[in-house]
Amino acid sequence: MSDVALLAADKLTKRFGGLAAVNEVSVKLYRDHLHAVIGPNGAGKSTLTNLLSGDLQPTSGKILFGGEETAGNTPESISRLGLGRSYQKTNIFLPFTVWDNVRLAAQSRERHAPWNPLHWLQSATKMTAVNQRCERAIELAGLTHRAQTVAATISHGEQRQLEIAMTLATEPTVLLLDEPLAGMGQAEAERMVELLLKLKKDHAMMLVEHDMDAVFALADQLTVMVNGQVIASGTPAQVRADPQVQAAYLGDEH
Repeated sequence: MSDVALLAADKLTKRFGGLAAVNEVSVKLYRDHLHAVIGPNGAGKSTLTNLLSGDLQPTSGKILFGGEETAGNTPESISRLGLGRSYQKTNIFLPFTVWDNVRLAAQSRERHAPWNPLHWLQSATKMTAVNQRCERAIELAGLTHRAQTVAATISHGEQRQLEIAMTLATEPTVLLLDEPLAGMGQAEAERMVELLLKLKKDHAMMLVEHDMDAVFALADQLTVMVNGQVIASGTPAQVRADPQVQAAYLGDEH
């Protein structure tokens, strides 16, 4: 793990009227390190993710990406700094093939973006750098054998892999993953855990997840949120042994 955080949030707060959905939460994300955020429904986990990605603007607090303040920036500008994220609900183009979904994501990183009129005359198949990024992302996500398959016809687990492949095609350094194992069977969940372990080597990662077996298999650091606040943070072993966490969330089985 690097000693320098790629992304750091300090006392991040988001209020909706009188409700503090996130209340002075601080996290640091390092390369080759997975930080899991857990807690019951309504704890503020997805709101925290949306604040870090720019989908929501904080009421107060700081967010530093590579030392640059990003609180208040648009999701697009933060993404271009090297942040990639997935959503609770799979966010893909169902009528397109796996390849075309990932290629569209890869094209978004072209210095001359595809909405430039000059690019309307250029075939996407001839964009060598785009195609190379697309191929690498699909291979890394384990979907090479599905590259020419229509996204609507692949399994739920493969659709979640596809969303991650689309994120990887933008060449991020930080990944925010919001419940990537949601709705998966055991075999699909095991494949996703293997993928996330592989991705951790080259990325700083924050994982929001309810699958506790996956969390304890993946996480280097755990933050537990309840009602918008952090009630515990530490290594998985420290959090597992915390009486307050057991009472509020984990229960006796963990």
